[in-house]
Amino acid sequence: CFLVVLVIWLFLRNLTATVIPAITLPLSVLGAVPVMYLMNFSIDNLSLLALTLAVGFVVDDAIVMMENIVRHIEEGMPPVEAAFAGAKEIGFTILSMTISLIAVFIPLLFMGGLMGRLLHEFAVTICAAIAVSGIVSLTLTPMMCSRALKHTAQSKQSRFSAILESGFSHLTNFYGRSLSVCLSHPRWMMMSFVISIVLTIWLFGLLPKDFLPSTDSGRIILTTKSSPDTSFEVLRQRQLQLAEIIRKDPNVAAFMSSVGSTGPNGSSNGGSMTIRLVDRDKRPSADAVITELRRKVNHIPGLSVYLRNPPAIRIGGISTTSEYQFTLQSNDLDELKLWHDRFLTEIRKVPGLVDITSDQEQVGAGLGIRVDREKLASYGLTYSQVETALQNAFAAKQISTIYADTDQYAVILELLPERQQSSNDLSRIRIRNDAGALVALDTVATYVRQPQRLTVNHLATLPSVTISFNLRVGVALGDALAAIEQIKTDLAPPATLTTSMQGSAAAFSSSQTGMLILLVIALLVVYGVLGMLYESFIHPLTILSGLPSAGLGAMLILWLLNFPFTLYAFVGILLLVGIVKKNAIMMIDFALEQEKQGMHPDEAIHQACLIRFRPIMMTSLAALAGSLPIALGYGAGAELRQPLGVAIVRRRVADFSGCDALSHAGHLSLSCTLACKIQFPACLVNLLRMCGDSGCIPVRYSPFQ
Repeated sequence: CFLVVLVIWLFLRNLTATVIPAITLPLSVLGAVPVMYLMNFSIDNLSLLALTLAVGFVVDDAIVMMENIVRHIEEGMPPVEAAFAGAKEIGFTILSMTISLIAVFIPLLFMGGLMGRLLHEFAVTICAAIAVSGIVSLTLTPMMCSRALKHTAQSKQSRFSAILESGFSHLTNFYGRSLSVCLSHPRWMMMSFVISIVLTIWLFGLLPKDFLPSTDSGRIILTTKSSPDTSFEVLRQRQLQLAEIIRKDPNVAAFMSSVGSTGPNGSSNGGSMTIRLVDRDKRPSADAVITELRRKVNHIPGLSVYLRNPPAIRIGGISTTSEYQFTLQSNDLDELKLWHDRFLTEIRKVPGLVDITSDQEQVGAGLGIRVDREKLASYGLTYSQVETALQNAFAAKQISTIYADTDQYAVILELLPERQQSSNDLSRIRIRNDAGALVALDTVATYVRQPQRLTVNHLATLPSVTISFNLRVGVALGDALAAIEQIKTDLAPPATLTTSMQGSAAAFSSSQTGMLILLVIALLVVYGVLGMLYESFIHPLTILSGLPSAGLGAMLILWLLNFPFTLYAFVGILLLVGIVKKNAIMMIDFALEQEKQGMHPDEAIHQACLIRFRPIMMTSLAALAGSLPIALGYGAGAELRQPLGVAIVRRRVADFSGCDALSHAGHLSLSCTLACKIQFPACLVNLLRMCGDSGCIPVRYSPFQ
């Protein structure tokens, strides 16, 4: 908020004029709170992100309204008359900007699935803030302008204000000259328009794809695995050895360790740790800490250690040692094991994948007890008595509770730990028959070592095995899934074997198609809303003609900064749709009004670009200031939001940089030329025909046209 207010003051250099649009910020943000309350929303990362982004957008309408009123005041009109004239002149523009910006988020409100659940709260919150800002800009802002603003003579300006005004005048003059060049060379603008589309598509294919960026929550999940025939005591000793290494690491503040069938361990041959790291300013990132810990813990004999950085949003899936899961299913256990081994071997060859493991334990040696029922009967014993004796010896059975004055104690019956280590200890077990005699267990039973599975997992009632993996730092999820799909194609498993991704990997796969569909629907909705507001099929195309250059800028900065295209980056692309059309609406509205008054289309669009240059600069810099903390990665969990802020800042920089301003104006004039051809096909035959009633520049004779 401070940066946004500072930008407004630098342009206006007047405290009163700065306060008027600045009031829109708290009113719009607070105006969204009742809507959040009625919708039963909470203050969380998504709603706070929406409110933070709204800071850069809600002030746009008030800036446009006030700047238009100030322009009339500087021309000598009294403040009250200027407020009425400016509000009447710009009212439809603000209405169009507000409604069309809300329309961008309408598809999110009705979207189902995981993306719909994630983005619904974000869309409602930011739409509420934008709607309140539109109402404030149409009512409170002109009223305050009529009472508080007054004309300031140039001679009364400070030296600092004069320097800023002179610099802005030079920039406006440069923009005007470059704009004239663009309007006089529609063929080159057509080429730049097509090139920007091609480059945007090419860069999108070049960008790595991911679902949610890795975040630093100050927590690490560690899982251990040992061989299936490892005894509990040996496993405990190895876990203690690992705990000592973790305890000595300077980046670790505290940890909790457990051994056995807990957490992601479905069997008793593993353990887990939850590690809490020291404060973020005293250590490197969580991913860097994991890389360092891997080098320290992977030398413990007989123990495999897997570390992962838990995601900010847990998306279903199976509880496994690693984050991403690839599942195989089949009714035939032998076939399942065969193809599991083949897939596991190939997946381990994929570069960039680490901590590759499987919940299908290797077949280990087990000790089977075969009871002779004839001998049982001859000694007066039953099978249930044998089971009870084994349970009492090894299952730690609670047989009683001792109640004291202030506490109670459970009485646990089991063998001494040193009597549970080998098969010879089974011969020490005695079973009392009905006659009171003690019978040794090995008298009625024999012991056989045989292979056995520790677990048989199921998914949706079918036997399954899940291969899980983590990603090396810098590797995108999309590249990893593409490699697994190629493995699946090369191995060509039978139809009786079903493969699928689970958890975050499955959500990412389904979101790729959903994002493209959502973007197309958003464009169609915005086109329809603009078409109804302007009662034209052509003007919406003119307004949206800047999208290719905006998309190119966003894709380029993501590629240069090595950011993957994530869900948050996609939200930034959606916001670009609203940003681009807001600037175009300000120009097109003024050009249409001037054309109705008899001005030539060329001159109308030229004057519109120059007169609206100042409010476009102000709104662009204000939105940039609002998005800058997100783009710079400020605050906890910044890794999650940073691609969104970077995409918006890159587009806002394009709005006021010299070359991109020329390109933006060129695309605007280009779209007018294209609109003329679309609306009036006869232009292709009658090269001298003018389409002035459509707001387009005239078609000039050239081989290209």
